[in-house]
Amino acid sequence: MVSIFGVPVDAAYHLVSGFTGILTPVLGGVAAVAAIIAVTMAVRLIVMPLSFRALRGQAAAVRLAPQLLTLRQRYAKQPERLHKEMSALYRREGTSMFAGLTPILLQWPLLSVMYLLFRSPQVAGKPNTLLTRDVFGVPLGTHWLSGAGPVSAQGAVFLGVFVLMAGLCWLSSRLARLMPAPPAAGTGALARVLPYLTVVIAAFAPLAAGVYLLASLGWSLAERRLFLHRSGAAPVLSLGDQGPQQPDRR
Repeated sequence: MVSIFGVPVDAAYHLVSGFTGILTPVLGGVAAVAAIIAVTMAVRLIVMPLSFRALRGQAAAVRLAPQLLTLRQRYAKQPERLHKEMSALYRREGTSMFAGLTPILLQWPLLSVMYLLFRSPQVAGKPNTLLTRDVFGVPLGTHWLSGAGPVSAQGAVFLGVFVLMAGLCWLSSRLARLMPAPPAAGTGALARVLPYLTVVIAAFAPLAAGVYLLASLGWSLAERRLFLHRSGAAPVLSLGDQGPQQPDRR
C-alpha cells in the first residue's frame, strides 16, 4: 500500500494476523473475526478519552449556544469585539470553539488505519491474508454484490451483519434524542439518520470491513450511553421504550 498510512497499516496487519494465529486453535474458523473485533475494541479503548472530550465539547457548544447567539446579535457590526467577547466566554467556561471537533480529528488517523487494513487487498506489497480467512464459509475479502450474490449463503452472512448494524443504528438514533444538539433546524433528524450511512458503506466494502464497522458502531453506542449515564442526562433505554424519558430535575 503506497500511502501515508502504509507503515501503520502494515503494523496493524501484523498485530491482527498475530492475534488471529493465537485464537485459531481455540476458535477455529471464526478466529479472524474475533481478532478484528478484539483489536477494534482495543483501538477504540485507546482513543476513548478523545471521544469523551469530543462529547463534552459538543455538550458545551449546545450549552453556550444561546449566549453566543446573543453576542452575535449584539456585536454583529463589530467583528473584533465579537471575537473578543466570544473568546472570553469560552475561557470562562473552560472550553473552546473547536472543543468538540479537535478530538475527533485526532482520532481520525488511527481509525482510518483500521478501516484501510480491512478493505485493502494488499499490505506492504503483499496479499492481505486476513481477507482470505472466512466466516461460515464466506471469505472476509468478499463483497456483498460479488461472487454468489446477495441471494445465497454468502448473502445471508452479509445480511446478518447488515441487520445487526441496522439494529445498532436504530438504538443510536434513539440515543441521539437524548444527546445535546445545537438548536438548528433539522439537526435532530440528521443525528438520527446519519448512523444508517454506516450500513450503506458496509454494503460496498469487504466483509472484513463490515465486521470492523459493526464492532466500531457498537462501541460508539456504548460510549455515548456511558457518557450520558455519567452526566446524569439519560435513563436506561430498552427495546420496548416508547420514547426517551426526561431526567428528574427535582
